Amino acid sequence: MPAEKATDPTSIPAPIATAPDPAVSRPRPGSGRLQVGPASHLTLHYRLTIAATGADVINTFEGKPATLQLGIGQMAEPLERRLQGLEEGVDRVFELEPAEGFGERNPELVQRVSKAMLTANSEPGARYVPGDLLEFPAPNGDRFAGVLKEIDERGAVFDFNHPLAGQRIRFHVRILGIL
Repeated sequence: MPAEKATDPTSIPAPIATAPDPAVSRPRPGSGRLQVGPASHLTLHYRLTIAATGADVINTFEGKPATLQLGIGQMAEPLERRLQGLEEGVDRVFELEPAEGFGERNPELVQRVSKAMLTANSEPGARYVPGDLLEFPAPNGDRFAGVLKEIDERGAVFDFNHPLAGQRIRFHVRILGIL
């Protein structure tokens, strides 16, 4: 299957509509307020920034809130862990060290791909520039993504680390609703 430009790995898909499941979100004992569970459906605003620079990775506070279900890959698992146990209406900011967020950078994941391999996994006439995020098929049928770092007549160098690997991340969240 050809390589294709991937979407932003931190993006959230379109809102989903489902019926509430009392087994995934329960009122906190004594408070009467719902608490985020491992498979909760949430409506929330969130902002993910690189802590060192304050640069936004994603920010829903300036637009429509996100609606998603935890536990099915709609949000990165390290971020989902921070939501567990929060109550509806909470506004919280978390600082995540690289190991708690998207991992440390692994220099072994920066790899050269031959021109033949790149051509075999590309659409005819495809042109790539450094910074492009491309997906490749894995032997087991999964897909993996890498950021193109450089390209020349012999091939290309890709960084297969998560784009936020090695970064301290700030995660600001406001829980608007829990189903």
